[in-house]
Amino acid sequence: MRRLLSVALVLTLLVGGGFTAFDHLAPQESAQLAAELEHALSKLERKSVMVDGLEVVYLEGGSGEPLVLIHGFGADKDNFTRVARGLTSHYRVIIPDLPGFGESSRPVASSFHIPDQSERVHRFVAALGINTAHFGGSSMGGWIIADYAARYPLQTLSLWLLAPGGVRGADPSPMQKAYTVTGVSPLIAQSPDDFERIINLVMADPPYMPYSIKRVLGVRAAQDAKLHTEIFEQIVKDEPLEQIATHITAPSLIVWGQQDQVLDVSGAYILQRALKDSQLIVMPDTGHLPMLEKPKQAAADYLDFRTSLAATP
Repeated sequence: MRRLLSVALVLTLLVGGGFTAFDHLAPQESAQLAAELEHALSKLERKSVMVDGLEVVYLEGGSGEPLVLIHGFGADKDNFTRVARGLTSHYRVIIPDLPGFGESSRPVASSFHIPDQSERVHRFVAALGINTAHFGGSSMGGWIIADYAARYPLQTLSLWLLAPGGVRGADPSPMQKAYTVTGVSPLIAQSPDDFERIINLVMADPPYMPYSIKRVLGVRAAQDAKLHTEIFEQIVKDEPLEQIATHITAPSLIVWGQQDQVLDVSGAYILQRALKDSQLIVMPDTGHLPMLEKPKQAAADYLDFRTSLAATP
């Protein structure tokens, strides 16, 4: 009931024209209400589960075969909220905040190397009683689910790799060139106001985002700067994705934005060659987050991919 009342309040504010004032005066409350509205429109519910003493907050909605979606570095579960709008009528969609990100626990003394994060995903899935699932992952999340698929081939039905991290043989991107020069990841916000720069780095055509969302995410990103710096420095040393891919048997859909400034699109073709059973879609006028920039197209392409799997003996 509280969720329905929250959504109704947001709609009332929008219709009444008071949203802008409320959005600036009460950013925390406004951002929460906006998130609840997005979740309701996508038929997702916020849930949580304890895994190895860590709270993992996640979104879940729909029914059918499980589709587990893993966000990227510095991101959270809501990176998949809008694309889920086209998926929850077909699948049981599950979108966790990885430990260290979003609303989940911050295990500051833990390892965040890709294999360790992959194992956490495995324990999370097991905690939900899921034996086999389809997996999708963006950026670092794609690297994690690829590692998962290599470790647990019988539990991985397919992969949806959205500009996954870890392809070392790709041409250097603007983000990687800047990191080489400064030693500081451009994906890490040094202050709340720095979050605007990151939005423009990761997306070629960012969707509208209210002030409250930017402010809340910016504050959280700045608070996580130290932890996320440690995580970034760990994962850049991990096994290249093109090597992991040689052990993957699951059918895979690779999606990459032509204008990706975080991970160069040349990585898409390297990964396609490394994966035994893969399809590739390069999206024009799109940056690093296809599922946020073009959610309807991304969902439609994924549904076509799943249809093609169903048609294959």
